[in-house]
Order: sequence, then C-alpha cells, then structure tokens
Amino acid sequence: MKLIFEKSKPGRLGFQQPVSDVPVKATLPQKYVRQKEAALPEMSELDVVRHFTQLSQRNFSVDANFYPLGSCTMKYNPKFTEKVAALAGFAELHPLLPQLRSGEKYVQGALEVLYETEQWLCEITGMKAFTMQPLAGAHGELTGVMLIAAYHKAKGNKKKFIIIPDSSHGTNPASAAVAGYDIVSVPSNKEGGMDIVKLKAVLTDECAGLMITSPDTHGVFNSHITEIAELVHAVDGIMYYDGANLNATMGRCRPGDVGFDVVHLNLHKTFATPHGGGGPGAGPVGVGAKLENFLPISRVSKCVDGFFALKYDYQDSIGYIASFYGAFGVILKAYAYMLLLGKDGLKATSDHAVLNANYLMSRLKGVYRVAFDRICMHDCVFSADRQAERGVHAIDIAKFLIDRKIHPPTVYFPLTVKEAIMIEPTETESKETMDVFVEAMLEADALSQKDPEQFHSFPKTMPISRPDETKAAREMKVNFFAQNE
Repeated sequence: MKLIFEKSKPGRLGFQQPVSDVPVKATLPQKYVRQKEAALPEMSELDVVRHFTQLSQRNFSVDANFYPLGSCTMKYNPKFTEKVAALAGFAELHPLLPQLRSGEKYVQGALEVLYETEQWLCEITGMKAFTMQPLAGAHGELTGVMLIAAYHKAKGNKKKFIIIPDSSHGTNPASAAVAGYDIVSVPSNKEGGMDIVKLKAVLTDECAGLMITSPDTHGVFNSHITEIAELVHAVDGIMYYDGANLNATMGRCRPGDVGFDVVHLNLHKTFATPHGGGGPGAGPVGVGAKLENFLPISRVSKCVDGFFALKYDYQDSIGYIASFYGAFGVILKAYAYMLLLGKDGLKATSDHAVLNANYLMSRLKGVYRVAFDRICMHDCVFSADRQAERGVHAIDIAKFLIDRKIHPPTVYFPLTVKEAIMIEPTETESKETMDVFVEAMLEADALSQKDPEQFHSFPKTMPISRPDETKAAREMKVNFFAQNE
C-alpha cells in the first residue's frame, strides 16, 4: 500500500474554498504567517477517504479481533461512554473558562464530574483524596513518587532508595529514578510473589518506600501484603500501589485497607476508555491522610452551598503536574462507566476477569508450561520453553496467531519467565471467543511438533511479515520527505 504522499498529484483538490466577497483584514502579525505552502498531499476527497479506510482495515483492534494483550487490559469498552464524552455541554467547554472571573458558574457540571469521580475512586481504593490531573499511568507513577519525596523532605528524612519487585511494570523503576531515588530490586519467590525474606535483607532506614503491583505481572496476589506494609512502615517508608491490575480486585480488596499510602489508577485500563496506540490515558493518584497536603493544585472543592470551586491555597502542594484538570474526556467516560455499573457491577467486573484468566490457564496448562501453577488473578503467564526446544519460540507463536486473526498476547514479559507468554482475556470476552483462542494455541503447539520450520514465515496474511523490529525502533524514519531527500 502506497503512502498518502506517494498517491499525491499536484493540483488535485479535495476541497475548494469559495473566494471571499467581503474585505479581509489580517489579524495575525505577518511574521507568524506561513511564507510558503505546507507540503501536504494533494488528493481528492474520495481518495483520502479510501486511503484511511484501507489503513484502518489493516489494523488490529478490539472492536474487530480478540485482543488478549497482557498487562494492558485491552477490553472492549461500551460505546455509550463515547457518546457521553461527546455531549456538547462537556466536549465544547474551553479549558480556561473556570479561571475567568465568574467562569466557574458555567462549568459546574464538569467540576461536579471531577469531584464525584474523585470521591468514588476514594471509596474503591480506600484513599483519603485524589488528584485527577495525571495524564497517564506513568505520569501518575511519577506524581506518586514526587508525593513520597515531598513527604520525606517535610519530615527531614534522609531517604536514598525505593524498593521494587522484579515482577513490577518497567515504568516503576523509571519513575522512581526520575524522582531522584536509587532502585533496589527484590526477586520473586517460587510462588510468583515478592520474596519477603529477601525484602527484609535490603530494608533499611534509607528506604523511601516500596512500589508494588498487586496483583503483580505474574497474575499473583501477594498473600503477605499486610506484613510487607508493616515492615515498610516500620522504617517510615511509603507503600505505593501500582493500580494497573485493579481489574482483578476492584470491589473486592481496597489498597488502603491492606496498608497502601499512595495509589495510581489507570482509568484507561480499568474504567472503560479504549487504550492503545499511546493514548488516550488518565492516571489519577490517590493518597492516605499523611500525604494529602502534598497533592498537586488545583483541587476541586465542594462548598457548603453545593457550589463547586477550584482551590489553590495548599502550601505544602507539589504544585502543578499537568495543565488544566487532567484528561477530562477520559475521566468523564470513567464516571459514566462507574455510574452505569454501580457497586455490584464493578465487583462482577473483577469476578469475570479472574474467572476468564483461570479458564484459559486450565485449558492450556497441559500443553504450555504454567509459570506459576496456582490460581491466578486477571492474567495467566505461560512459558513456551517446551515449544522452544523444537525451535518454535514465543515470538513465533505470536506471529502464528496473527494469521488466525487474533492479536498476540504479550511475549517475553515478565522478564522473570523464560519464553514468557502473558495472556489477559479481560472480563468482557465470552467463553466462545476464548475457546477459539485456545484452539489456535493448541494448533500452534501441534504444528510445532509436526513442522516447526513453518513458523519462520508467519504471518503470511499481512502486508509485512517479519520486520526487523530492533532496527525499526533504533532507526525510526517517520518523515516522508526526509527519507527521499
């Protein structure tokens, strides 16, 4: 398929603007006006529509295909939330309006959404307060670690490092390092949870806190989490909860009740917003009482008369961490999602996420080695080491699934599992869909025994089969003109 620039024909138009019949006065200074035309493709409207429609048909999407991508919760999301976010009363608000004199009276609905979403997230997580500003999970992580640093600075604590299990998301150590901390990694035990004995060996008064995903990327909930929290608190460390996997425990276990002090949530994973392709995202951060004073500004407050207002007078705040009030459209979708499901619906979401993952594990465990052979949570992790002995690796199985119109699961992550295949079916998939996936995985294993060489040419149905992914990442070329100069 040609690039749109290659299809371009000089002089071809997709839209023709009528000549103005009224005097036009320049409103921009001449120095800001483009001096030569933009180098845009020239095409008819029909050709443009066909080009982008054909591109979309080449994409994998959760609307069209099963998407068992572990760790990212690529579940189907109800279209009604998109309609809510598109309502003119929300979508057409100017973000500066609340900052204008008396402007808050025109955005009471939007401020109420922010305020109520914060209250609901507090109830779900057991936190005291939330900031809705972080624009993604990693942004929420950084905000959370900045809150930890502010807490220790206010107390005069001399803290040097943050402890992170080897089963954590890769952004955890990155966020802690950006905030100025050294990283101490603790390995997992044979059950898949963080090894509490080895935790004790590295835990000192210089520990600022512990960042942990619960359940972790092994699909395991650490049964020693309250004991771990007590150990960290004993050295005045902060317990940080990575909420990327909240789908597994929402409505069943509140992080605040088992000892966590700060939480980030991925609204774009758990609460109905489509995730992928780099966005959109939202990573609100919740805190317990001892961190509340450090939350970013501004914060939405509900006055005694029911009026909602933005408040800035928090002297200990870490300040602004995002422009305006967060990814409002994403927050709005989450608000509508929670309003639709309610308490019982959110619990059912977790129940089905865990049920689906355990169903897949039980169907495949006789053929693919289970990394941690115990009841799992939202995802199950297999190893393709048996298949690798035949010359068929996890990446080969992933490529095979593409030809079966199934998006590959996550492979080679977590790093703690050799030839890892992490599968997260999510709560929105039916048994029938999962059975189709199981049959494809069984077919892959059977073919690996019969004709392993075939795997080297998969996928056979896509425009590109086996790109050099490392070269593409290191030598990225995204500018058409730069490539052709």
